[in-house]
Amino acid sequence: MGQKILVIRFSSIGDIVLTTPVVRALKQQIPEVEIHYLTKKTNYSLLQNNKYIDKIHLLEDADLFYKLRKEKFDYIVDLHKNLRSFKIKLALGVKSKSFQKLNLKKLLLVKFKINNMPNVHIVDRYLETASKLGVKNDNKGLDYFLQEEDYISSDALPLDFQGGYIAIVVGSKHYTKQMPLELLIRICKGIDKPIILLGDKTDFAKATQIEKEVGVKVFNGCGAYNINQSSAVIKNSLGVITADTGLMHIASALDKNIICLWGNTVMDFGMYPYRSENSQAETHNFEVKNLSCRPCSKLGYKQCPKKHFKCMNAQNVDEIIRIANNWE
Repeated sequence: MGQKILVIRFSSIGDIVLTTPVVRALKQQIPEVEIHYLTKKTNYSLLQNNKYIDKIHLLEDADLFYKLRKEKFDYIVDLHKNLRSFKIKLALGVKSKSFQKLNLKKLLLVKFKINNMPNVHIVDRYLETASKLGVKNDNKGLDYFLQEEDYISSDALPLDFQGGYIAIVVGSKHYTKQMPLELLIRICKGIDKPIILLGDKTDFAKATQIEKEVGVKVFNGCGAYNINQSSAVIKNSLGVITADTGLMHIASALDKNIICLWGNTVMDFGMYPYRSENSQAETHNFEVKNLSCRPCSKLGYKQCPKKHFKCMNAQNVDEIIRIANNWE
């Protein structure tokens, strides 16, 4: 009889996508294993098509503890490690291993610019959490699965877009991770291909301004698509221009060309685009070096603490445009 394992990660989009190599390794490397995943309801769609997950549990379920106890898990892989996950592990009373966060090292880097961060991607640190179960990195990268209904009909896009387009991610949860409006306009004006802007309803007004300034080669998709539809738009694109966002990690999972602009966060946090060993896609990371204020946060702020936002405003726009225009 096989094992039954519970994987815990509540949020956010990028973090959940970054756990998919752990899920795949557990499913493929442990005989007859049954994989369950506990997350927030808002993130269900990120995992609903994952063929390596047997059952998804939602944190908001009123009968959660009862249902989890009923499953009789053999082991818990806690990739979130907070008070909620601690209470769940305590209630279930089974063997577990928790992801080791690097909060102190991140604090030293953010507050004092002392960089003691290990040169290890967070995916490998997630996999280390499950190593006692005998699983290893298969080097196949991230997973993101889409269904036929997630794809947007070509008829829903202007005719010019059907020969290829570039996806640009407008929004991010935190302002200091976002590309500012004027930077986006400059990039869009320089690109010689059709462009689809992606984001949620809160990004619609910003995207409308870009569309107005740049013209018909820009299509405003902000607020029009759910996360899986946005992912399908990315999958059918020539490549993606994005900041440090969840869609950046989805683009990596879908093995698309990526230009990533780093604002207040840094690649030293270990969450840069993660590729399979056989990936042929391009990854271009852009960051403004030698800024004494960077990183200013491990997450982000509603505005630049220094008011100048140089980490985004001083990006190398000409080089970004040159790379994007070479994608075919």
